[in-house]
Amino acid sequence: MMVNNTFLPVTQEEISKLGWDRPDVILVSGDTYLDSPYNGTAIIGRLLTEAGYRTAIIAQPDMDTDDIARLGEPKLFWGVSAGCVDSMVANYTASKKKRNTDDFTPGGENNRRPDRAVLAYTNLIRRHFKNTVPIVIGGIEASLRRVTHYDFWSDSLRKSVLFDSKADYLVYGMGEKSIMALADAFKNGTDVTGIRGLCYISKEVPKGYLYLPAHEECVGDKEKFMQMFNTFYKNNDPITAKGLVQRVDSRYLVQNPPSETPLRTEMNSYYELPYTYKVHPFYAKQGAVRALDTIRNSVTTHRGCYGECNFCAIAVHQGTTIAERTEASVIKEVKRFRDAENFNGIINDVGGPTANMFGMECRKKKDHGRCTDKRCLFPQKCPQMPADHRKLNSLLSAVRTMSGVRRVFVASGIRYDIIMEDKQFGGQYLDNLVNFHISGQMKIAPEHTQDSVLGHMGKPSAEVLKNFVAEFQKRNKGKKQYLTYYMIAAHPGCTIKDMEDLKRFTSKELRINPEQVQIFTPLPSTYSALMYYTGKDPFTGKDIFVEKSPQKRQAQKDALATADKQFKPKRAIQQVKKRKGR
Repeated sequence: MMVNNTFLPVTQEEISKLGWDRPDVILVSGDTYLDSPYNGTAIIGRLLTEAGYRTAIIAQPDMDTDDIARLGEPKLFWGVSAGCVDSMVANYTASKKKRNTDDFTPGGENNRRPDRAVLAYTNLIRRHFKNTVPIVIGGIEASLRRVTHYDFWSDSLRKSVLFDSKADYLVYGMGEKSIMALADAFKNGTDVTGIRGLCYISKEVPKGYLYLPAHEECVGDKEKFMQMFNTFYKNNDPITAKGLVQRVDSRYLVQNPPSETPLRTEMNSYYELPYTYKVHPFYAKQGAVRALDTIRNSVTTHRGCYGECNFCAIAVHQGTTIAERTEASVIKEVKRFRDAENFNGIINDVGGPTANMFGMECRKKKDHGRCTDKRCLFPQKCPQMPADHRKLNSLLSAVRTMSGVRRVFVASGIRYDIIMEDKQFGGQYLDNLVNFHISGQMKIAPEHTQDSVLGHMGKPSAEVLKNFVAEFQKRNKGKKQYLTYYMIAAHPGCTIKDMEDLKRFTSKELRINPEQVQIFTPLPSTYSALMYYTGKDPFTGKDIFVEKSPQKRQAQKDALATADKQFKPKRAIQQVKKRKGR
């Protein structure tokens, strides 16, 4: 289907022009309505519309007025999402300071997304529509908070967001198949409780489902919480996962097995829907949306990541099996950009969560499910997992040689360890990046260089990084192109000495002063958050050091920005306190 200039309706006037009495579905989002496949609400809205459901959107509803009621009540259900980012991550830094800006809000000021947006929007709907049609929550905030989880911002274990929000159903993961099955069931009046990728509340326990330790047990015993999380994490694969139940107060959270990984044809269909790639005019007039600059003329080639870094939420939300599009589908989307008005000849990104996982997946995992006793890339790459950049090299070549395309960049993250593992085609891929697909700098994310910290992160050793840097520099002689490094301070297991050692490594081995340094944030339903809360390594049961002092967490970050000879841990902490007026 070709691109058109028609958005999904957001006003009563637009609904009237379409001849509707009311929508079948109203989607409520913490992001503005950016009609792009980079926006989950836009994908779900387009899919529902394609299937014949009258779908409308209310983006960032005003919490103090009756804005949520401007379209009336939907016929079938409400769909509620906090947006592309957990609202607490969007609203606060790792030091729990309020963020001033929001890339998904018109005008850029962070004043439209409420804290715990899924809860806030659900309560807002129920305040204006007492006995309304079902409320279905989804998106990354709901997905990562679907069972008992550690919440960094309250420093406590919280119940499943399904209980706290008083929504009717929760769709977890990427959600396309689940939401379509749910819409069909609501329309036809059939039972929804067997739909994959769905959570609901019940007084009964389905047969054959695994019991997780109860919420109250987790709150009272960190070992129980660790046990709960391990079982939860191991049951995220669509092929091998069992259904899960968890008692919360006097009822049960029921989590059905995950939705199946989309086929290539299904992925193609999601991304070939008639997006406008613009912000709806109703919201565009409120100010510029910075996110549009980032994703403009960018193509998603795949989703999912089998890197399974312990601090990253992708494995729990998108899954560890790569779901990819065909090369033809990617080319079709690039042609959309090329043929649009004001195209500048530049494709800003061709990638996914990890750009160079396109075209690489373990056959055994695709047929039988992920292994429960080992990971694909850590501590070393599994022999069953191919490292083969041929398909990706072919795709990039096809895109950059299209008529009308001047430059093609790869801005998504890259796993340099996979490049080094690919002895046949990794060098060619790196050559392509250096010669065609980076502009001045290439971003990589080693996160740290000390083996003890890397082990807790689930990242490859510093030796792999050194070898990659040497290969990159060898190919860049005479070119003004550089590597930039993302690093993390204060991850569980990381001490101030580790940060000093990291500083010395970056100065001596990399000859740089890292500027992209972030303080670790424990994201809900990640292994690193589990470590932060329990103070234990969940894989060995051993105690690990966890820095929780805000001043000392900041001091770890500052250690990377201070000259080696001048850096004193006590002095750094005093400087942080002085800056904060303490």
